[in-house]
Amino acid sequence: MVNEGSRRIARALLSVHDKTGLAPLAAALAARGVALMSSGGTARFLTEAGLPVVDVASVTRFPEMLDGRVKTLHPAIHGGLLARRDRPDHLAALAAHGIAPIDLLVSNLYPFAATVARGAAAEDCIENIDIGGPALIRAAAKNHDDVVVVTDPGDYAGLLAEVAARDGATSLDFRRALAARAFSRTAAYDAAIAAWFAREHGETFPELLAIAASRRQKLRYGENPHQEAAFYVDGLPAGVGAARQLQGKDLSYNNLNDTDAAYALAAEFSRPAVAIIKHANPCGAAVAGDLPTAYQRALECDPVSAFGGVVAIGGRLTLEVSERIAAGPQADLIIASSYDDDALAQLSSKRKATRLLSAPAPEPLVRQFRSLGASFLVQDADRFVVQPSEWQVATKKQPTESQWRDLALAWKVCARTTSNAIAIVTDGQAVGVGAGQQSRVVAAELAVSKAESRARGGAAASDAFFPFPDGLLVLANAGVGAVVQPGGSIRDDEVMAAADEAGIAVVTTGGERHFRH
Repeated sequence: MVNEGSRRIARALLSVHDKTGLAPLAAALAARGVALMSSGGTARFLTEAGLPVVDVASVTRFPEMLDGRVKTLHPAIHGGLLARRDRPDHLAALAAHGIAPIDLLVSNLYPFAATVARGAAAEDCIENIDIGGPALIRAAAKNHDDVVVVTDPGDYAGLLAEVAARDGATSLDFRRALAARAFSRTAAYDAAIAAWFAREHGETFPELLAIAASRRQKLRYGENPHQEAAFYVDGLPAGVGAARQLQGKDLSYNNLNDTDAAYALAAEFSRPAVAIIKHANPCGAAVAGDLPTAYQRALECDPVSAFGGVVAIGGRLTLEVSERIAAGPQADLIIASSYDDDALAQLSSKRKATRLLSAPAPEPLVRQFRSLGASFLVQDADRFVVQPSEWQVATKKQPTESQWRDLALAWKVCARTTSNAIAIVTDGQAVGVGAGQQSRVVAAELAVSKAESRARGGAAASDAFFPFPDGLLVLANAGVGAVVQPGGSIRDDEVMAAADEAGIAVVTTGGERHFRH
């Protein structure tokens, strides 16, 4: 069926790096009488597949040169792509110069991002910056009223279905959709190149910031059901971006956000660690000699809040861990590096509603983005800069050896908790977390109320300094024995004097704080 806006494909140019699915596509086009034209390695590939193909060099009457850098950059090619079929003067110009129109372009690009990701030398990265491919794609996409442009092997089946349904032609809507995809692809390609150049020159915040990301999946909805959402990944992802879902319903926006927070926290520790997250805040975290114990101790922090939360396992999930999870409150999602077969079978049997993810360890975050309407805030990712060995004791009382260990854990948990935040840890186990409070005193009161008697003798962390002694005294009165905080308040002397009077040790980080908004 051919109607207004339909264009029949008579001549196609195929010039690709990724030759996946190319031979069947070319064969199907040739069977419909489409004349095939190609260049370089693509032409050799199609010839070896026994398909009739005209080499671009015979069309341009100019040989491929500069080690393949110049093949298709020629008026005989770009004229065939850019000429408007509704303009007699364009068609007359083609005829005057012996140029035939090109109705279909199939092209994909040199693997620049993959070359960078494998750590190639700068020279190799530069050689993988495609020039001719983007020029062809942009030309065909601009002239989508008349030309079909296909940039992804995943679209080959759709192209063949379209021409089969339309007796060798394509609709304007079809061509326009592919043109939009083509411009997105070249934009992302250029963004990846710009980002690499910026990194090579040590430019963290370039004057023009281009972001290249590909959609991994459409989500059911965003934070709330009336919001649309999708999940995008940049480059070659790790952590949650590279996760495989083994069980459960499709992931939601909140699932992904909470899972990233949980897995990043579990990955902070060298000892076996488990983190439980609810609404992007820790409601349990622990380190131990083994993962089953770490899970049990993480759960004990706040088992009520853990219901419907995300459980992140810092390692392989074994049957013993799965047995404890199955006996505990329903988790909305579990993420681990891998699963033993019997553990996976048990969770599939006893926790059918729980989403199960397997993912490599997350890579350190580089940048963070936050939208402000149509604008963006961009910052370096929050990292732990000052190590515990560099912290300073600011009080007469010194932390005990076990409190030093708990201070280090409390500091990491607190840094991954929404401000104002207080975290209390006892013997490697978070026992109370106060998150997202306008008042630091209230954050301390919340942490103490959750910890109850378990706070006694433990250690606590505050994500920013105590502006007054009151918040610190809430912890001291609950029996907390040591606190780590940035210091730097104009009332530090007053705060430390109150700590000395209460008999609590206070350690400062030299001003390093961890606000999280």
